[in-house]
Amino acid sequence: MAERLERPAVLLVLHDVAPSTWADYHAFVEAVDGLGNIPMTWLVVPDFHRQAAVDAHPRFYRMLDERVARGDELALHGCFHEDIEPGPRTPRDWFMRRVYTHEGEFFQLSREAALSRLHPGIELFRRHDWPLHGFVAPAWLMSPGTRQALGELPLRYTSDAQHLYHLPDFIPVKAPGLVWSARSPWRRGLSKLVSEQRAQRWRRAPVIRLGLHPVDMRHRFSRDYWWQTLERLLADGRQPMTKIDWLQRQGTQPEYPA
Repeated sequence: MAERLERPAVLLVLHDVAPSTWADYHAFVEAVDGLGNIPMTWLVVPDFHRQAAVDAHPRFYRMLDERVARGDELALHGCFHEDIEPGPRTPRDWFMRRVYTHEGEFFQLSREAALSRLHPGIELFRRHDWPLHGFVAPAWLMSPGTRQALGELPLRYTSDAQHLYHLPDFIPVKAPGLVWSARSPWRRGLSKLVSEQRAQRWRRAPVIRLGLHPVDMRHRFSRDYWWQTLERLLADGRQPMTKIDWLQRQGTQPEYPA
């Protein structure tokens, strides 16, 4: 049994990390670095919207090299972060793929199709010698075929909005997360209200995840919320950690191939 944390944790997670979104995050990351040793988990998209391949941007992937060297975690976040499957056929699919999100890349995929998206991302990490432990589906949407594919790969965890899951058996670990929808003023206002209520409810939770997105950084209202929330949680004594480091301290781990 692994040693349990004595201090509650906060996990700072940057979603949709790509050459085209780095400019959104840059100033925020610099400010966080100024607080001291605050490890982060970066959810890297290999070819964001099929227009921002990581390998085509040396300055960007060298920056990720530096983040790994300082103790941050990189996780795989889809392949394109874009739903390019044939149009929805049912009312539920239409809602999930056209109202809830247009970026649920892994929502419809068969096992074979999911593997065809996952393998290039795994190879990207291998080429750059980046440790890879986790996969997070865009919008946290995973088809049964995606779940089957993940069970066959040398990955240690995946997640949804409120849990982390040990792979390959999808053993859940409760890990509540705050996340915003910041595309419009009314969404930002509602997101703040909901997040404040949840943060109050989870004030004694062993871990709280902060799920930031590039669009959050484009609006002072949402950017200030994340900064103030991070500062408050650190002041409350929460230990900043990466997702994989926190998971490794939560109990018995399943065995994985080398």
